[in-house]
Amino acid sequence: MPERVDPQILRAGMRVLGVAIRAEPLVFTLSVLASALYGGTTVASAWVLGRVTQEAILPAFERGDATGGALIAAAAAIVGVAVLKALGVAGRRFWAGLMQYRMQAAYRRAVTRRYLELPLAWHQRHPTGQLLSNAGADVEAVWAPIAPLPMAVGVVFMLVTAAAAILAVDLPLALIGFLIFPAVAVLNYLYQRRLGPRAALAQQLRAQVSEVAHESFEGGLVVKTLGREDAETERFAAQARRLRDANIEVGRIRGLFDPVMETLPRLGVLAVLLVGAVRLDSGAIDYGELVQVSYLFTLLAWPIRALGWVLAELPRSVVGWERVRAVLDAEGSLPYGAAGLDAAGAGGLRVENVRYGYGEDAGGEVLEGVDFTVEPGRTVAVVGPTGSGKSTLAALLVRLVDPAEGAVLLDGVDVRELAPGQVAGSVSLVPQETFLFDDTVRGNLLLGRDLPDEELWAALRLAQADGFVSGLPEGLDTRVGERGATLSGGQRQRLALARALARRPRLLVLDDATSSVDPRVEARILRGLRDTRSSVVVIAYRKATIALADEVVHLDRGRVAGRGAHAELLERSPGYRDLVNAYEQAEQEQDAQERDEQAGGAQRSARAADEDVTA
Repeated sequence: MPERVDPQILRAGMRVLGVAIRAEPLVFTLSVLASALYGGTTVASAWVLGRVTQEAILPAFERGDATGGALIAAAAAIVGVAVLKALGVAGRRFWAGLMQYRMQAAYRRAVTRRYLELPLAWHQRHPTGQLLSNAGADVEAVWAPIAPLPMAVGVVFMLVTAAAAILAVDLPLALIGFLIFPAVAVLNYLYQRRLGPRAALAQQLRAQVSEVAHESFEGGLVVKTLGREDAETERFAAQARRLRDANIEVGRIRGLFDPVMETLPRLGVLAVLLVGAVRLDSGAIDYGELVQVSYLFTLLAWPIRALGWVLAELPRSVVGWERVRAVLDAEGSLPYGAAGLDAAGAGGLRVENVRYGYGEDAGGEVLEGVDFTVEPGRTVAVVGPTGSGKSTLAALLVRLVDPAEGAVLLDGVDVRELAPGQVAGSVSLVPQETFLFDDTVRGNLLLGRDLPDEELWAALRLAQADGFVSGLPEGLDTRVGERGATLSGGQRQRLALARALARRPRLLVLDDATSSVDPRVEARILRGLRDTRSSVVVIAYRKATIALADEVVHLDRGRVAGRGAHAELLERSPGYRDLVNAYEQAEQEQDAQERDEQAGGAQRSARAADEDVTA
């Protein structure tokens, strides 16, 4: 672990806090004024205590009794100062808390909004756990110093006032007491130097723990079926131990720092009392002034600690700011124009010489020179072997990413020239890996839209999902569980298809979206789509599905290897014929295997029954 910290960390931290001050100037001003009120009344309480000692307590001891008027005046002065001090504390905490939570909320919104703006390719390069940490722990760390900041700023007024009051009482006492300030400065420098890299490491490890936890949750099925529970537990435990050790190291340094910061003002008080006793004997000061100065030095522990709290949070704040800014400053946003689309009828699609790749580290070019057309109302099947770029093409058609070269045109308009919301309002994608929210069937179909139940049932009928939905305990109001856990794979796919159809898309893109659906049901779905006012691009494997398309685009190694009707390609393209037949043969073999397993299970059950009877 490095021992050195960026010498600019204090300046960088001040710049971060400056962002908050500029964002919330009124709230910050009110919190500082409340803190200044607290600081001023704290100094005033020392003066009041000194005067009460000199004017009321000592005379009472000398006379042997106390007058009612003197006691009432002393009590009124102490209570009055205490009330003002309490108002200052309440105001400081309220406004500081308001400022902190406002900034956290604003930057959480900014980070998540940026996530939505960034293209899919950016998200593919960043683990989900890291993104969760950016929006959660990192944002909290950035604005953690705001809570003690108004107090630290306000108590500067308190320090100045207290210093002036101490100097006004006695210069030698003030000089002795002020020796603690250079010691505090040196201590803070050493503290920042040692804490900075450790705080940065702890912040980084928080993100790594989130990444491992998220992977384990997402891959729960794989972990369970492969018996990897112990391995995953150990993987998470290893990261958790590293985070624990890093946090302990941070806590150890803070544990050393805080007591010393608490002790230094006390040492100043002892020095003041020793020197003050000598000054008192010489007649340079009276008892009230000694009490006042001593009490002021006991109060200096709070402003010094307040400054220390801010300084203690700055390393984490700077690290969190760098991680948050990395998201906010990320490049790759999809540009938008101002063009619109005709909202009536099926949409026309044109893919012109499209090229796209994920970079050399991710396999290089995926699509190269892809060119085809989908006439309005037509169904086009995209067929190709694994790795030929089919899913990437689907992402391009719905503008999750933009091509490196070429263009995707809807109704003759380049999608990059369309205004925000135009593509999403006209095009729907149903991916193979469907996602359902932990909500009702209705909530998953609507996703914030306001549609009558009649339209939802019409979409469900087109997706061949009305039968099983009507059989659910509460119909449309049945909760489907996290990611649709209470439904089968085919049911989830049909609900996802119905969700897309409920939006009445002019272009529907199906990325193998019916792979878990029975072939006969799939055929009914595709035939039903012909009656909709949508153009359809379907990425398919089954021969029966492909045969329903008006045209087939055969992709091979990122290029268009052939186009035409299914029957035509079977005749003139050996590669296409071999591919489709291989898909069909594999599906037949899988069906045969499932039938054999079912038959074997039935035979085993029969033998077991015979053995029971014989016994």
